Amino acid sequence: MNANTRKLLLPGGIVAVIIVLIVLAPVLPLQDVRSMDVPNRFAGPSSDHLLGQDEFGRDVLSRLIWGGRASLFIAVGSALMAAVLGTALGLLGGYFRGVVEVVTVRASEVILCLPPLLLALLVVTILGAGTGPLMLALTLLYTPNYARVVYAATLQVRSLDFVTAQIAMGAHPLAILWRTILPNVMPPLLVQMSLVVASAMMIESGLSFLGLGVVPPTPSWGLMIRAARGAMEAAPLLLVWPSLALAGTILTFNLLCDRLQSVLDPRDVTAGGALWLRRSTRVMTPARSVAAQDGPLLEIRGMGISLETNDRSLELVRQADLTVQSGETVALVGESGSGKTLTSLSVMGLLPDQLEVNTGNVLYRSKDGTVTDLATLDESEFRSFRGKEISMVFQDATAALNPVHRIGEQLAEALKGRDGQGDMQPRVIDLLRKVGIPDPERRYRAYPHELSGGQRQRAMIALAVANNPRLLVADEPTTALDPTIQAQILQLFQELKAANPEMGLIFVTHDLAVVAEIADRVVVMYAGEVVEAGSVADVFSRPRHPYTAALIASVPEGAADRLMAIPGTVPPPHAMPPGCRFAPRCAYSRPECEAAPPVAESPAEDRVTRCIRWKEVT
Repeated sequence: MNANTRKLLLPGGIVAVIIVLIVLAPVLPLQDVRSMDVPNRFAGPSSDHLLGQDEFGRDVLSRLIWGGRASLFIAVGSALMAAVLGTALGLLGGYFRGVVEVVTVRASEVILCLPPLLLALLVVTILGAGTGPLMLALTLLYTPNYARVVYAATLQVRSLDFVTAQIAMGAHPLAILWRTILPNVMPPLLVQMSLVVASAMMIESGLSFLGLGVVPPTPSWGLMIRAARGAMEAAPLLLVWPSLALAGTILTFNLLCDRLQSVLDPRDVTAGGALWLRRSTRVMTPARSVAAQDGPLLEIRGMGISLETNDRSLELVRQADLTVQSGETVALVGESGSGKTLTSLSVMGLLPDQLEVNTGNVLYRSKDGTVTDLATLDESEFRSFRGKEISMVFQDATAALNPVHRIGEQLAEALKGRDGQGDMQPRVIDLLRKVGIPDPERRYRAYPHELSGGQRQRAMIALAVANNPRLLVADEPTTALDPTIQAQILQLFQELKAANPEMGLIFVTHDLAVVAEIADRVVVMYAGEVVEAGSVADVFSRPRHPYTAALIASVPEGAADRLMAIPGTVPPPHAMPPGCRFAPRCAYSRPECEAAPPVAESPAEDRVTRCIRWKEVT
């Protein structure tokens, strides 16, 4: 149980006690809520009546518990009905857009123009007082809130790659909504429900207080407060008990909502999917850190990354091995879909939802020599590593930088995370100057859209190296830049390495020319596997895997009349060949290549290849 989950214990326990009391009210040894004892009206607490008797001599404790039953039944019932209706409207409007959006989300937003209490009064006035009309009024009142929350979440999720892939495969839209989008919008939906329950209890009590809610003799907290108002001088405690019950329950639900927000925050689910969806297939070891005086900065051993679905598990990365020494630059190369980005994201603990590291180890050696298996950390533990130990430069700086905050503010926030408060402007300007941004004093107050593509990438690099990390992961940082700016960014990386000689660098790219210019070692990935690794000079001069040789041959060089293309495409995760994954595209393929997956071999010192015919490649 992590720290955030433990925060749910107190409010969750109180809510559970309240629910148990009101559910078991019919079988608890309570006084009859309708039994009157007029001669003992306004009597104080006693052994028979622990909280005293009301204006008709009825037991206050019994009416308090039964009143909570009525209030919570109305609040929870209307919240659930509004959630179902609002979620359906938000999903349909957010996914189909156009006319469907107008009919569903935009039409429901008309209700938001009316004051909440006035709308509830209108419905109750038309249909009459009672539990049914009150629940209908609250359902109409809160449906637009759910619709807006789900609509916004659906817009965000529907543009992600895994939804696009299902559309491309011809999945039915309703199946996509039910199985893919709905699970991803559930966290904000659950938080919204806890807010609605608390708000509905307040409105129900207000309407009952006005005589337009629960009809006597059924008890409710609003009715009890209304009755106690006229007897404040004779028995002030009659007003205290229902007020405490109402305020305490609402505050507990609000606290539960805040804790749920923390637990279900997307930043807290990077260790393999949302908390409520996570199902780990990995055996977690209690001992996560050991002392080590010497060794590699990062060592990935036999790592596997899988996608867990309802009916099967897809292995996206299999038995990946990668080592980064202190001060070394390792290039991670391969075609799109080879698994290089997933491998780099696993080092940062930033895998997408429903993906998890299910096998192997990701061992990182900290500044004090402690070796930690990053694959076993939860989000709260990972935060102590990001920034000051490990940092990342993302491919799209436009998407990585917050568009509503100035560049200087974002860099200052990163620095404050390590050094606390203080005047960060001089340090931020100096950092901008170090990464080569011209006129840093003026750029300090610029928004990301006011910078050029190269300047945004430099700002992204400045953000990544602000706290002097020991390991920097760069995910194709030069892909979207023109050749001149690309050369400048590569030069900046080399200058950063020279200024921080102990910093390790993982450079993810598909450009072999970049690898030759910046890297010490290269790791080649194909279809989720490391197929070759070694020093750049050795691998480029004498590749030991057909895929590496084909990549090198496809690079335009000199005055060649034609380029060598690799036939076929990378196989999808659900249709991997049973043997060597490159066999269907390989000119060296033989029947034995398709029989079983090849094991990694070492043709020479510091060389690895996953090919049984490596001697024949070059």
